[in-house]
Amino acid sequence: MKIRRTSAAIAVAATGALLFTACTSPAGTDDPEPGETTTAEGEDEITDPCKVDSGITETAEGNISYSVGEDEWLGINGDTPETYSVYNSVVNGRVESAFVYFGVDGTVCENTEFGTLEVLSEDPLQVEYTVNDDAVWSDGEPVQYADYLLAWATQKYTVDGGEDALFNYVGGLELSEFVPEPPTGANGDKSFVYDYETVNADWKIQVTTAKPAHVVAEQIGVTLDELVVALQEGDYEILEPAAEFWNEGWLSPVPGELPDPSIAVVNGPYTFKENGWTAGQSLTLEANEAYWGTPPGTDELTFRFSAADTHVQALQNGDLDVIEPQATVDTLGQLDAIGDTVSVALGDTLTWEHLDFNFAEGNVFADNLALREAFALCVPRQQIVDNLIVPVNPEAVVMNAREVFPFQDTYDEVVEASYDGRYDQVDLDAAIAKFEESGAEEGTQVRIGYSAPNPRRTNEVEFIKSSCDQVGFEIVDVGDPDFFSVTLPAGDYEVALFAWAGSGQIASGRNIYSTTGGQNYGQFSSDAVDEAWQVLASTVDPNIHLEQVKVIEKLLWDELFGIPVFAHPGVAAYSSSLEGLRKTATQDQIVWNAEQWVRAS
Repeated sequence: MKIRRTSAAIAVAATGALLFTACTSPAGTDDPEPGETTTAEGEDEITDPCKVDSGITETAEGNISYSVGEDEWLGINGDTPETYSVYNSVVNGRVESAFVYFGVDGTVCENTEFGTLEVLSEDPLQVEYTVNDDAVWSDGEPVQYADYLLAWATQKYTVDGGEDALFNYVGGLELSEFVPEPPTGANGDKSFVYDYETVNADWKIQVTTAKPAHVVAEQIGVTLDELVVALQEGDYEILEPAAEFWNEGWLSPVPGELPDPSIAVVNGPYTFKENGWTAGQSLTLEANEAYWGTPPGTDELTFRFSAADTHVQALQNGDLDVIEPQATVDTLGQLDAIGDTVSVALGDTLTWEHLDFNFAEGNVFADNLALREAFALCVPRQQIVDNLIVPVNPEAVVMNAREVFPFQDTYDEVVEASYDGRYDQVDLDAAIAKFEESGAEEGTQVRIGYSAPNPRRTNEVEFIKSSCDQVGFEIVDVGDPDFFSVTLPAGDYEVALFAWAGSGQIASGRNIYSTTGGQNYGQFSSDAVDEAWQVLASTVDPNIHLEQVKVIEKLLWDELFGIPVFAHPGVAAYSSSLEGLRKTATQDQIVWNAEQWVRAS
């Protein structure tokens, strides 16, 4: 199957931010193209990758429940490195509105119900953004220029004018050079203009969501006018407390305790239901009465924090209405056995499994290429794919790239230019030789961290241990439910096992692999990689994009940033009583259009 070239990870906030997930896989029927979806029996197939008119005119009473996994929701601000995960974003995406969103194949779709964007000049690029006159926050305040000025500031300001970011924004300052000046506008304006003095490959998704600036002003004791001037002129007396609130005020460190309604202000079709969060169990959203657009189809949407291995049974029991399970042969057989009370949607996904080294000072893999090579030579990637993925997707292959997928048109060309196949098969003799060359001691411990419980990743670690312990490593499974919120940000591992999930951004990988990237958790640094990303990100020429991807992929293989393993196939299953569901290949998960879900009458 072929889909248009999209990047391995994607921005959903104001600039290049990324998502990771624990994944999905397909059931055993013919997969549709990612621009298509399978539907319940009797429904028409939809080929438009963007949202189509739902025909909904009023919200029906009822509740629909969904689970992406057991990880707890972390707070309204999902744009920090600690909170930016699929688990958090599937919730926050339902309470946010934006200028653009990603269609089922990664297409950048314009959300004209929220606002419009108009190119005023192509060289230099100048774009006017206009928010719908009726668009308001859930407290009735207008969505306006000040909110987007605040989003701009989170990417621009540093502590005391130095190199450290003032706002704990997930994208860091990596793309800040693309918007050197604040957007032109004034407090109260519904329109504002960005002057892109530097060409930006992803300009169309440079400006998407925003946080309510009036809430920040209220919380730090200034007027909105004063906050706007401070953001425009760099007044640190106001910027510093504003950043402190942005960094911490919208987080929810105590599970089950929703923020005060004066802070929990949103602009999407759903908002947070009062007392709707039960720690360790679920979080319920309800229709936003202040929403100006098409009303959501169903009044309540509940996100259950359920372990992946419970999803199929919960769907069968009616405890969940929609699931995206991690497919194993057993899981797919269980879905098939349920019968026609559930529908199954299948297709490729823009999500890929990988093993990332920790390059932090003092780590065994830091400054030791030979040891990284020894590990790469003993990781049984083909065995992992053959045993865990091929049974549910016979076309699955070992993945040998990061910025392009095996089912995409340019994959073979990129791999041929960047990778010589040296790690395709386990070579224990070569691995032992490299281990000895590295100077590491016999029994060198390698902790592999991942979000647990996750049966497939547990099996992956078992395969790796069986092979790599023969070389001289001692592989230790340190899977942990707090992996994304604690272990990964803290760097408390030697190798991280997780997945990046993507959409349609071109330069999103820069945030992972460049020295100052906000999601470069392993602290990898390469001047050559940084330079290649700069070239790629600073042009809209697709030919240059392709050539630089080849350069980047080769450098990442030569320096062994990490090891790609496989692209995830995908499956979603849901009660056949539901209508309006459409599976997506992107990281947004099947809830990308949850406001269009309804129960058949």
